[in-house]
Amino acid sequence: MNRATRAILGIFFIFVIAISAVSITQNLGKRVRMDITERELYTLSEGTKEILTELNQPITLKLFYAKTAAMKGPDEIRYYNNYYTYVKALLEEYAIQAKGNVVLEVIDPRPYSDEEMAAIRYGLRRFNITEDESFFFGMVLQTQFGVTKTIDFFSPDRQEFVEYDISYLIDTAITRQKTRLGVLSSLSVMGDSEYMLRMMQMQGQQGQRKWGIISHLEKQFEITSVPADTDKITDVDLLLVIQPKNLPEKTLFAIDQFVLKGGRVIVCVDPHCIADMPDRQQQMQGMQHDASSNMPELLKAWGLEMPAMTFAGDRSLAVTGSPNPNRRPEKILSIMKLNSANYCFNKDNPIVADLGEVTVAFPGVLKTLEQGEDLPELKHVPLLMTSDEGNSWTIESPYELMMPNYSAFLRRFRDGTEPVVMGYMVTGSFMSAFPEGIEAPNEAADQEADENADPNAPATKTVTGLTEATESGAIVVLADVDFLSDMVAYQRTFLGLAPMGGNSTLMLNALESLSGSNRLISIRSRGSYERPFTVVKDIETAAEEEMIEETRAIEAQVKGFEQQLNEKLQSLQGDNKGAIINQTILEEKKEIELQLRDAEKRLRDIKMKKRERVEGLKGWMRFYCTIPVPILTVMMSIGLGIYRSVKRRRYISHASDS
Repeated sequence: MNRATRAILGIFFIFVIAISAVSITQNLGKRVRMDITERELYTLSEGTKEILTELNQPITLKLFYAKTAAMKGPDEIRYYNNYYTYVKALLEEYAIQAKGNVVLEVIDPRPYSDEEMAAIRYGLRRFNITEDESFFFGMVLQTQFGVTKTIDFFSPDRQEFVEYDISYLIDTAITRQKTRLGVLSSLSVMGDSEYMLRMMQMQGQQGQRKWGIISHLEKQFEITSVPADTDKITDVDLLLVIQPKNLPEKTLFAIDQFVLKGGRVIVCVDPHCIADMPDRQQQMQGMQHDASSNMPELLKAWGLEMPAMTFAGDRSLAVTGSPNPNRRPEKILSIMKLNSANYCFNKDNPIVADLGEVTVAFPGVLKTLEQGEDLPELKHVPLLMTSDEGNSWTIESPYELMMPNYSAFLRRFRDGTEPVVMGYMVTGSFMSAFPEGIEAPNEAADQEADENADPNAPATKTVTGLTEATESGAIVVLADVDFLSDMVAYQRTFLGLAPMGGNSTLMLNALESLSGSNRLISIRSRGSYERPFTVVKDIETAAEEEMIEETRAIEAQVKGFEQQLNEKLQSLQGDNKGAIINQTILEEKKEIELQLRDAEKRLRDIKMKKRERVEGLKGWMRFYCTIPVPILTVMMSIGLGIYRSVKRRRYISHASDS
């Protein structure tokens, strides 16, 4: 056998070995799995594992993804290929953990096929790409007893909730019924009915649509509307109170009794709610609109208080924006982005432990009252708070909020030394806020309603109820309403409203926690999948702190030069000015313009230094990611070549000696 034949056979056997190794590795890889992502994106949480362990019947998960159609679609559609790979890998992990009780089917619905008709029949969302091709990306769950549940569309904006959505589908299909959630609000959060919306559209008017958070909650809860003037709360497991403005005493008493009977409540109050807009009649008459809400009687019974016209603030958490198009961006103290990096969430409480970011607007301040004889022994667990540099700030009059001066708010603000709390979870045995009961109209004396009514009966009667709780309860109080509104909690995309940040997650966590489903909390509270450039952010923050004083001084000079320049221009426009005086003013104007340009240049240089630090980091990262590996490869090749050369010389030397 000559050398050429041996080389051909060697190449053939290497090819066979490589193919066999790949095949064996693929088969072993299905059993041996390792999640090396930083946040364990492909590892199921303990809550999901518990749900899968308790499965007592096989279920089928059908993942519909139009992969062929996606390759023909625009960039917005092709983007979903990566997300599909992630969802598919996660569902494969479900099938492995369920040990045979979960069967996964991946379906690519082609045009005019039975699979496409099945996707349409199941109600999956359909997006037309071409005349023939349609895009689907959803999931159908089926049990052997005929239960069918669907996720009509996997949106990337819900990537951090995808495990929760899948596990909730499995949990509700097998073991759970929807929890009954009552919503009581002074705002139109439930929106108008479909009939009313159509009628108003026919009249050229725009009706009130339900808030995005309500649509979001309807997937997990059976929601009913509780009137703001109700005197009894029944047939609900949980109660969500949003913006309780000027509630009648009978409604406060109904909430009080609901809590004492073991009901769970989430209350969102607000010293100034942006979403609470005045109606047209108030606007036309120029009437002052009160956008605040509070329940001081109930909050006191729960050991809390929220001072009026007092807000939580934190310079490091305030967003940067421009109040109007003609102004430079500035810190807006009234809008803050709470995040885990600044310890804004209580790490010991599952409701907020793993939240990524929550945006609040004009949040109030919650304070705990000293517990004594009038207050029971209650446990107050903080949920939302500012950083250690946070503090409260106040306004003197509600008129300041009609045309807010954000610069003035920031100038008045002083950094604090301890966090300001904006949300509490209160647990314990509650006492009634109305131990003596309340006065209510006496139906026996209502002669207009009943001609046989007793005319001597008193006009009112005392309504009493429980004075203390029959069992330990739990309440969540949040001093902000806007964090639930569509303008803050959601963003509008071409596919509709999509959750933004962790605002909706916070509400879902709280509701699930109070409903007792801790397994689902451990699933959903896994944090955001966003990986911020923390090093770059630290560099920018440090540079901003170093240059803030110099920047302020230069900005003050620029403002002064601009004011002087305006004065000179106004003097030139006056009458009876001689040519010499005008020439002098023009020379002074030129000198001021030169000083202004010099100050602006120094300001640009300061900002450039910050940018150079970031660019320098980018250069080092580019070098680190591209240069070391080729250099290492070349060095290894050179070393291997030298080693082989030395070994060959030794072999030749030994051969010649022998």
